[in-house]
Amino acid sequence: MQQSRPTGVTIIAILNIIGGIVMIIGGLALVAIGAILPAAFEQGMDSGMMGLPAAMAGAFGIAMGGIVIALGIFSFIVAFGLLKGAGWSWTLTVVLSIISIVLNAVSMVSGNFGGIVSIIISAVVLYYLYRPHVKAYFGKGPKATAPPS
Repeated sequence: MQQSRPTGVTIIAILNIIGGIVMIIGGLALVAIGAILPAAFEQGMDSGMMGLPAAMAGAFGIAMGGIVIALGIFSFIVAFGLLKGAGWSWTLTVVLSIISIVLNAVSMVSGNFGGIVSIIISAVVLYYLYRPHVKAYFGKGPKATAPPS
């Protein structure tokens, strides 16, 4: 019998979906800016892009936008896996949470203390994913007989 999905897993999946939507919108904006940038520079706007030629700056924007869009789609796939209880989605979420903690810790060392919120969220997600009933839902631990009270 399929174990019922823990509420926290649903919340994490919804956060992934929201993040995916934001990344896709942001990626589309980067692609649009990258496409417009060369034409804007040709119209006489000053290039403040570290001396990069306008076409190169535009191509960089389009490439970065494509990467962000791909990450947004990846976020939807992970959310789907979380909702279905796929073991691979548990593993990916754990790995991505650890990467987020490390990158935000490095960011904080360089003076960006806004990363503390992301570190806390990622740490809570990690803690939750390692709860026995959550691991059991993903087939990563012994089957839980009853959810904890």
